[in-house]
Amino acid sequence: MQIYKATDYKDMSRKAANIISAQVIMKPNCVLGLATGSTPIGTYQQLIEWYKKGDLDFSDVTTVNLDEYKGLPRTNDQSYYYFMHQNLFDQVNINPENTHLPNGMEPNSEKECARYESLIHSLGGVDLQLLGLGHNGHIGFNEPGEAFEKETHCIDLQERTIEANKRFFASADDVPKQAYTMGIKTIMQAKKILVIVSGEDKADIVAKAFFGPVTPAVPASILQMHNDVTLVGDEAALSKIPR
Repeated sequence: MQIYKATDYKDMSRKAANIISAQVIMKPNCVLGLATGSTPIGTYQQLIEWYKKGDLDFSDVTTVNLDEYKGLPRTNDQSYYYFMHQNLFDQVNINPENTHLPNGMEPNSEKECARYESLIHSLGGVDLQLLGLGHNGHIGFNEPGEAFEKETHCIDLQERTIEANKRFFASADDVPKQAYTMGIKTIMQAKKILVIVSGEDKADIVAKAFFGPVTPAVPASILQMHNDVTLVGDEAALSKIPR
């Protein structure tokens, strides 16, 4: 595992964007696995800036997103479809037909999970998967549990995750209780993995996930078993890793 220490969030975003842009330049038709949430926004902003300067071309890039809320229409401003279009897709020259997310409005979980898993395989897998890191060690919506979830599946969101998302919705009742997510096996099949972390509140889980035992109780700990993982974090997030 490679670790890059950034001075702050902006520096972390720039370093992460450097890694993604190198992937796009080296393989213009690459498949990027993308993440949502507050952490990658700065990375996407940097990629947009370089695109606008003429340094990046997304015309042949294909993307697959980690997850999507079940039961939330794409027009809802809290859907990950909406997030990705707002924060990246609508601001670069990517072909909308080459951007993929789970379909949150498909009520048949088994059908949708099989479709999405099949889609990823048909693309030849993910060249570079971007990941954030939850406070409880979740990656995608793979929450702590008894076993590592294998492939794309529908998951019941934990109370802590629902609570964390509550601020984005009109009321707690509006927060989706389920989501479609790539499984641990799907994530681990990516050729390269890029994890980005920022803030002192992530310091404990970074130490636990990357320097503690590999356990389903900390889903991200499985990344220790991958042969090409890069961790980019600011000083605060990396403050508790062993020297």
